[in-house]
Amino acid sequence: MSEKINNIIQDLKSLTLLEAAELVKQIEEVFNVDASSVSNGGMMLMSPDASSGVANETNQEKTEFDIFLEEVPPAKKIAVLKIVRSLTSLGLKEAKELVESVPKLIKESTSKEEAEDIKGKLEEAGAKVSIK
Repeated sequence: MSEKINNIIQDLKSLTLLEAAELVKQIEEVFNVDASSVSNGGMMLMSPDASSGVANETNQEKTEFDIFLEEVPPAKKIAVLKIVRSLTSLGLKEAKELVESVPKLIKESTSKEEAEDIKGKLEEAGAKVSIK
């Protein structure tokens, strides 16, 4: 393998589970592929609606949202940590690592109402949150 590929492999090995999930999602979006239907010897398949392109996406209202923790002031870290634990069911160590390594994906594929509720709770505790 080339040095470039070896470096990418090493970088992938260092990803957390949340980072890996975010990477897969971004690859799916950028390259318009579906990683869940891996077949043909490990090749990703183009999604059936790939030919309809972006025009089809803009006509549909978004129904699933991802919540990202963007910033946590040091004085508010404990309050935000408690909320993150209740939302994600992570252990104390994992939640602490997540809060300390912002920006991070907190929850993905949630409804608009749930996303707004989560955002409100985290912002009330002092965190900066974005919904995408």
